[in-house]
Amino acid sequence: MKFSVLTLFPEMFEVLKTSIIGKAIEKGLIEIETINIRDFSKNKHKKVDDTPYGGGAGMVIMPDVVYDAYKSIKNDNARVIYLSPQGKTLNQEKVKSLSKEKHIILLCRTL
Repeated sequence: MKFSVLTLFPEMFEVLKTSIIGKAIEKGLIEIETINIRDFSKNKHKKVDDTPYGGGAGMVIMPDVVYDAYKSIKNDNARVIYLSPQGKTLNQEKVKSLSKEKHIILLCRTL
């Protein structure tokens, strides 16, 4: 099973190379690749955030940058999951279902 993680902070996933997950990677049972969304920025400073449409406080990530990162790894067999606190809870039933997937793309929500 292959996991592709789209994130602004790929270094946060280095810890996955240890413990049980690290052993699964070593045995070739799973593969984890991180894709830095910032690498797809068209800005020379690798800027990926913009002001919200209509004004207001905070920043939003540029959708074209995320889409370009997604397109770089998307294939027909991939299942895409957007990680968000507003999403459904991950439970054992869902894990069993997802374990049958060949490729899972995780889009990390940025703060």
